[in-house]
Amino acid sequence: MRKESDDIKGQQQNINLMAGPSCSELEFVDAREASPDVVEELIIGRTAEKGKIIASLLDGMSEKIIILPIYGIGGIGKTTFARLIYNDPNFKCYSHVWVHVSQIFDLNKIREYVISQLSGKESQAIERQIIHSCLTELLSGKILVDLDDLWEEDQFHLQELKDMLYHADSSIIILVTTRSERVARRICTNLQPYKILPLTNDICWDIIKQRSSFESRNDKRQLMDIGREIAKKCRGVALAAQSLGFTLRSMNIDQWIKVKESGIWNEPISDYASLPNHVLASLKLSYSHMDASLKPCFTFCAIFPKGHKIVKDDLIYQWISLDFIKPSNMLSNLQL
Repeated sequence: MRKESDDIKGQQQNINLMAGPSCSELEFVDAREASPDVVEELIIGRTAEKGKIIASLLDGMSEKIIILPIYGIGGIGKTTFARLIYNDPNFKCYSHVWVHVSQIFDLNKIREYVISQLSGKESQAIERQIIHSCLTELLSGKILVDLDDLWEEDQFHLQELKDMLYHADSSIIILVTTRSERVARRICTNLQPYKILPLTNDICWDIIKQRSSFESRNDKRQLMDIGREIAKKCRGVALAAQSLGFTLRSMNIDQWIKVKESGIWNEPISDYASLPNHVLASLKLSYSHMDASLKPCFTFCAIFPKGHKIVKDDLIYQWISLDFIKPSNMLSNLQL
């Protein structure tokens, strides 16, 4: 582990750490994956879209299965938007299943994870026939499934996935998030895929203000125009606005101006980058202004496969074992 960490630290100036992990790291659907929990009050800018989508889903309730693909570029807010729908009170009487699919498509792992969430028990590797019988028994009543970050394009595999989730005695809504319009169109059935559009500059500015605690600043009048110009750099991408907001929180007016005028916004994008240039630029800025003692902690997280839910206390103890931070009696409160 220390050798891996040293390798990561040696490359920590290259923030393009978002390239896909190796296949061996992704040959599972992690049991501690991305959580569907979201605080709706903190979400800005998607209220009207959410209402429109929920109305479409409710109108199609006569169907046995409804599949709604949600697609758009990385960082645009697909997963967050799906969470808003997933947690909406209109679906409180539904059983809920959230699966992070990711780049390696494994139908058996998806099936096992659906079973574990519907049954409330950890699904073990058992014979396929038994799994099928168990799934058939569980797929009854009203169920809302979110398949997050789907990449699989093969029509046969996608049909297998749909067939697995269909049940004659149930009413199933399936939300699918993907970056690919092709995937969205291949998996859709009765509803057209929904493309997440960029946010307005004003909404990006609202996100930056929220994340930077702007309203509590004494110099907010001087920062207003600068902040609006910075918001334009986000090009409507929520992740860029969030990252910039957290970065700007501790900065003074001169530093805000430097962010606005930084040449990083015009740097060429890598052919291997998995996110748009303006998103990567905002993340690079966040990293470059990070305290030096925190950078090894951040870069260490690159060892986790995409979709893995990082357990805070476990991660802290790993940082301690690598001498990134020192142990404390009040670890959880003082070290993060």
